[in-house]
Amino acid sequence: MSTKPLLKVQNLKKYYPIESGLMRKVTGHVKAVDDVSFELAQGEVLGLVGESGCGKTTLGRCIIRAIDPTAGSAQFMPGDDVSIDLASADKKTLQSVRQHMNMVFQDPFSSLSPRMTVREIIGEPLRAQRVPEREITQRVERIAEMCGLNPAHLSRYPNAFSGGQRQRVCIARALVTNPVLLVADEPVSALDVSIQAQILNLLQRLQRELNLSFIFVAHDLSVVEHIADRVAVMYVGKIIELASTEDLYSRPRHPYTEALLSAVPKPDPDLADETIILGGEVASAANPPSGCYFHPRCRYAGDVCKNAAPPLREIEPGHWSACHFAESLDLAGVVPEQDEGEIVT
Repeated sequence: MSTKPLLKVQNLKKYYPIESGLMRKVTGHVKAVDDVSFELAQGEVLGLVGESGCGKTTLGRCIIRAIDPTAGSAQFMPGDDVSIDLASADKKTLQSVRQHMNMVFQDPFSSLSPRMTVREIIGEPLRAQRVPEREITQRVERIAEMCGLNPAHLSRYPNAFSGGQRQRVCIARALVTNPVLLVADEPVSALDVSIQAQILNLLQRLQRELNLSFIFVAHDLSVVEHIADRVAVMYVGKIIELASTEDLYSRPRHPYTEALLSAVPKPDPDLADETIILGGEVASAANPPSGCYFHPRCRYAGDVCKNAAPPLREIEPGHWSACHFAESLDLAGVVPEQDEGEIVT
């Protein structure tokens, strides 16, 4: 993995207005993504985790401009002399860099058109770029084989494939333009456990062979630990912890991360009762609490947590946390199982 940055996200925001009354007056905002900053290196896999509704999917879609961010920047550097702010780029500029980035969606059933053959689906991004048809045929067959699909089956329609095979089609479609950045939005959550492992192994192999950079969105930390080099934890639109996978899993420095890790399945049944049950509800992105958004559910919260929002700060080299007590708390982690081999089911 290179240390050269491919993506620099700075103070990215996505606010949705709340309107009321006959005049549709804006009375507030839902802060789906709230002042997020991080970097992604070339060839790196960044896991983006958190509870449902924390803003991780919205963040991924803002970065590749599937939706327009409200503010901030996302500097994308796919080449030595190319640097484009995706957050503010115009339509023409975006079209010129679309081939360098793509997205794999969560649901392989609804993200494929039932009226198109698999060959047409995979080749669609190339046709949008006006690639000659002969070259499209060659590239579609090559990427289909790389993704574990039989080229003889490309004339079939999506309904002839299983869920795992459909997700392979989605991955092939995302990779056919030879991108350097891929946003994978919970790509295995809709699949059976055994199929999840196959797709994760496929993504790991493709990432190594093609030197891809991934933003891997998930809510399951046991999935993320097998594929991510670093992990960013989100809570109510903000990144609250960011570290290497090994450091974050073994030595979490935020109480919310500790609670998430405690729910990771453990092989020892005697450890099952150590799961941390968070009280209360997830804070509202439309009306978050004062101070630290997590303090109403945090068992370590003090007075400062209720009054002052903790900044995301580097508490040790490469380990960032947004907690007032990050240095003093002794939080429980888990032993990471990440290795270079395939995931065994």
